[in-house]
Amino acid sequence: MRPRQVLSRGPLVAALVVAALTVAGCSSTPELQGVVRADPLEVGDVTLPDVTAEGRRGGGLVEDGRLVMRAAADDRLLLVYFGFLNCPDVCPTTLADLRSALARLDAAQRERVDLAFVTVDPDRDGPEELAAYLPHFAPRHHALRAEGVELNAALDAFLASASVEVADDGSVDVAHSALLYAVDADGRVVVEWPFGTSADALADDLTVLLARGAAA
Repeated sequence: MRPRQVLSRGPLVAALVVAALTVAGCSSTPELQGVVRADPLEVGDVTLPDVTAEGRRGGGLVEDGRLVMRAAADDRLLLVYFGFLNCPDVCPTTLADLRSALARLDAAQRERVDLAFVTVDPDRDGPEELAAYLPHFAPRHHALRAEGVELNAALDAFLASASVEVADDGSVDVAHSALLYAVDADGRVVVEWPFGTSADALADDLTVLLARGAAA
């Protein structure tokens, strides 16, 4: 039985909407269409196991088999998304929009963007499954897989949330926040894109951010 994505749960969605509206009011960079915090999240100390085969890893900072949540250089970006492979709608929609956004960039720009996909359902999302899934959306990617305290610490750093519930009949409910994060070389989250952000908006913001990094 396919698991149900339960982002429609009232309390979770309400909390995300309130958070997004609160943060949007603090934005000091109107040229970006995503959410910009007055006090950006600092996630550069977070590292997670990278289960991507070495020859297929993107250009992120990997130390001792763990991806560091920082872009690899000032002119690069690390995009981070928490999701799961059996998600029927939200995750594939977000990743498809990202794929379309990357296609709008030129080749040199695309080479400077890496995607880190953090599974919130590690019991079912193994390295092989992740390896087959992620190349469809981003050529430069990192599959991150952690459990328990380690996963929860990463979620907390991004102010994200996730839960997995297994019913007596074996069916699985997975709930998770649905934001895509852009992280710079200092480990700072420079913009957060809520679910539903269009590919055009993503592409425009990526262009602005890459130009800033190249000028730094």
